[in-house]
Amino acid sequence: MSEERRGYTGAQPPARFNMAHYCLANAAQTTPDKIALIVVSDAHAPIEQAERWTYRQLDDAVRRIAAGLCGLGLEPGERLMIRMGNTSDYALLFFGAIAAGCVPLPSSAQLTEEEADFLLVDSGAQLIVMSDELAIRPSPGVRVFGPAEIAALRAKYPPMAYADTAADDPAFLVYTSGTTGQPKGVLHAQRSAWGRRPMYQGWYGIHPDDVILHAGAFNWTYTLGVGLTDPWANGATTVLYNGPRDVTVWPLLMAKFRATLFAAVPGVYRQILKYTDLRAFDLSSLRHGLTAGEALNVALLEQWRMTTSKELYEALGMSECSTYISSSPSVPVKPGSPGQPQQGRCVVALPIEGGEEPLPAGETGLLAVHRSDPGLMLGYWNRPDEEELVYRGEWFLGGDLVHFDTDGYMIYHGRNDDVMNAMGYRVSPLEVEHCLSQHPAVAEVAVTELTVREGVSVIAAFIVPRDPDEPEGVDAAPLLAYAREHLAAYKCPREVIFTDHLPRTANGKVRRRDLARWKAERQ
Repeated sequence: MSEERRGYTGAQPPARFNMAHYCLANAAQTTPDKIALIVVSDAHAPIEQAERWTYRQLDDAVRRIAAGLCGLGLEPGERLMIRMGNTSDYALLFFGAIAAGCVPLPSSAQLTEEEADFLLVDSGAQLIVMSDELAIRPSPGVRVFGPAEIAALRAKYPPMAYADTAADDPAFLVYTSGTTGQPKGVLHAQRSAWGRRPMYQGWYGIHPDDVILHAGAFNWTYTLGVGLTDPWANGATTVLYNGPRDVTVWPLLMAKFRATLFAAVPGVYRQILKYTDLRAFDLSSLRHGLTAGEALNVALLEQWRMTTSKELYEALGMSECSTYISSSPSVPVKPGSPGQPQQGRCVVALPIEGGEEPLPAGETGLLAVHRSDPGLMLGYWNRPDEEELVYRGEWFLGGDLVHFDTDGYMIYHGRNDDVMNAMGYRVSPLEVEHCLSQHPAVAEVAVTELTVREGVSVIAAFIVPRDPDEPEGVDAAPLLAYAREHLAAYKCPREVIFTDHLPRTANGKVRRRDLARWKAERQ
């Protein structure tokens, strides 16, 4: 890549830019009575019982909350923490804070009180809004609100104008895993919503008539972006579910609300295929599915295609920059790859050991996004040491090992810090997992490096058998033989551990780093 061609080539955001205004104001003017948000508490209830918000109502409520927050004395840039379930209040408060120029911190409802308190203290939030069932005892000096107080603000204050923020002003703060073992805050700018524009056609193929159903929780950037920000910026309708977690509800909701797009992690698609008969549901409205969060297994892709006759478009992203690699209706799926860099984005592989010159096609290196990308974070909250680690000159390094093929498709090899050492060779767990997942006896697989004695480690495969009663499903020998057929000797597992499930995060990602400890605890 020549020097002059480096950098984001898409349109840059206006100098004055407010994310909430961008998402809501236009539709509130042009299609005020169109349904923007549907929140479902009971998947089996008549659709008339679902909570519905028009664009006019959303815009009004968001600006009233913004006025109320300002009335409480919150200043632009000050933080507030949200600790609630998947309710409309969560969405209203998130965008209301941004509309006021404040910085919301969306947190997971699954955090313990200790974990939530760490975020509260680390962020320096002046206000926490939490539901009764998730109440914690905050630090002294932090104001506490609940849904009733937010409703009172909406009733008391007239809607204010959206804050006149700059594109580079802070918009929201999310926390992700840190190298120190404690979560680190990722601070995003108002422009982050504009930075998502390459995804509209580069992943979704979205248009205003779409009805998007998202399976995630509000605290996750995947849900905040794909489930709220992007549908509203395009004048579409989003459907969110806040009832009991039950994988069987997703095809029911797709059919009932005539969803055109469905977004989830691969694990949700896997469970849908395993526990539901999709033929029993009318999915004629669904154009395709969207998936991100972890690599899409080729076998899962093919099973989804065979069962639904629908495509499944994958994307690769991160908390610091959302998604930037994807397939789409205009970028054909290449099994084993999440796709190509979205139009306008400058994404390359850099040498692992250093240097700023992009590697040629076929060579594995660290995935890097040019710092000019408007979707890139402002930085890590009060973590200058960690921030220094992720920048190399004009590039941001996400920590993923990848190569690009001659067609421009990215091949993912896992996290740099997940890479295993086998007889002096660097081995990606993703490569071994991909191989073993093709065996008919394997339902799920996760691979990691296990220390067997000091200075000696082996590659181990944790396998959920497709049929535990099938002899091949509980016998390691055929699986090891299969691996030897398809992988270099140094890449082959030396140990196979059968299990009925894999340890996962709340969002469905395999906790690969926890596998060794998890094995020891189960023995």
